[in-house]
Amino acid sequence: MTLETVDTLWLGGMAFENSIDGHKFIVDAAEEFGGKNKGPKPKPLLLNSLAGCTGMDVVSILGKMKQKLSWFNVRVEGDLGDVHPKTYQTIRLTFQFKKSDNLDDSKVRKAVSLSQDQYCGVSEMLKKASDLSWEIEYLD
Repeated sequence: MTLETVDTLWLGGMAFENSIDGHKFIVDAAEEFGGKNKGPKPKPLLLNSLAGCTGMDVVSILGKMKQKLSWFNVRVEGDLGDVHPKTYQTIRLTFQFKKSDNLDDSKVRKAVSLSQDQYCGVSEMLKKASDLSWEIEYLD
């Protein structure tokens, strides 16, 4: 087992400075909730963690499959419920690639499937709380 630690220092109001492995950033609430909008809200950072985790998997796996990427994006959309505590009821991942890269679609699908079913711990945790789905898009 590996212990990971983050520190979250209150800065006043609704703002907190977060320190993760020496990297610092601020989270805050929107002004309508008492914040000053100095940084992202915490819940979207959860979606960002998901995108980063699965994105790193996909890039690594496709690299091992000798698939060359010139551009890659992971879009994550989460639908928050209306009742407190508001949680993401559904989360949709869209793995976006360039058509011009001429990637082997079966390899792309395998890479995404491996990430979602075997490697991405963030996906695995979120699947226990949300309906998580994914799709692949090839853009011009």
